[in-house]
This record gives sequence, C-alpha cells and structure tokens, in this order.
Amino acid sequence: MSRIGKKVIQVPKEVSVTLNGKELTITGKYGTLQRQISDNVDLQFKGEQLFVTRLNDQKTSRESHGLHRALIQNMIQGVEKNFTKTLIAEGVGYRFQVDKNKLILNVGFSHPIEFEIPNYLTIKVESNTKIQLIGIDREKVGFFAAKIRAVRPPEPYKGKGLLYEGEKILRKAGKTGK
Repeated sequence: MSRIGKKVIQVPKEVSVTLNGKELTITGKYGTLQRQISDNVDLQFKGEQLFVTRLNDQKTSRESHGLHRALIQNMIQGVEKNFTKTLIAEGVGYRFQVDKNKLILNVGFSHPIEFEIPNYLTIKVESNTKIQLIGIDREKVGFFAAKIRAVRPPEPYKGKGLLYEGEKILRKAGKTGK
C-alpha cells in the first residue's frame, strides 16, 4: 500500500470537488482546476473526506496511487490558498522589472531577457532584486520559476545568479595563489 496514497484528503468547506467520469474539477476561492484521473485509481467521497484507492495491484496502479493523491491534494491547496515561489537576483546590477505582461531580467547579459507572463500567474515585485510568483497550480508556478532561474543559475564561486528564497548555494574555494 502506498504510504502517501493511503492518507485521507480533507476537503475544506469553501472548496467544492466534482467528479464527472474521469474529469476531476476542484473549485475554490482563488479559481478552478481540472485534471484527468487515471483509469488505475478510483475516488470516493465520504462527507468532507476524499479517498484515493487503486483498482488493482499492478505496477502502474501502485505508481499512480500516491501520485494522484498528491496531485489532488496540491489542487485543493492551490484553490484554497495560492502557491508562491520567491526568486532573488544576487549579483551587481542584477534586477527584475515587470512591464505590463512582461517580466524583464537584467542578469549580466548584454541585453535584457524578456518573459511573457502567463495568465495563470501573478508576479509581485517586492524589490528590484526579489519577485514572488503566485498561482493556484503548483506545477505551473514551479515550472515558470525554474524557467526563469535557468537563465542564470547561481554559480558556486561568487554566488551570483537567480536563486529561490531559502536556497543554499554550495560555495567552492577559488584558486589559491602562490
């Protein structure tokens, strides 16, 4: 039995969960998320609790049991309270700017890097070196944050680059002189 899959999902009162065939729709105060549920798992409602069970004991069913439980839990958390990811620009002259629906990065290249801000995300600029990505879909928020970070990942010698808040960079010693 999957350790994650066997846990019960608590559905808050302000979140509504509907299952239409294999299409799961979760609606909350911040929006609506939909996901196709695999044929290997089954969902059962009992009051304000949601149970994810697998239909058989095949390898694919065991794999998707815990996965679907975690995905559904993330959907419920996202529509109840948003997911946020904070990015920090560390380095001389490194900064973020938001212009209408574009995120502009100045991170040491000869030209600024521009990203189109997707409609499912909100970007809050806390300072010119710190931004917060806010959205209801954990997967999409994390993917967009990773895409931004990949432009200039932190380097181990001086620690310059784009990093997540709370991320520790393993620092290396430079070359030793004679």
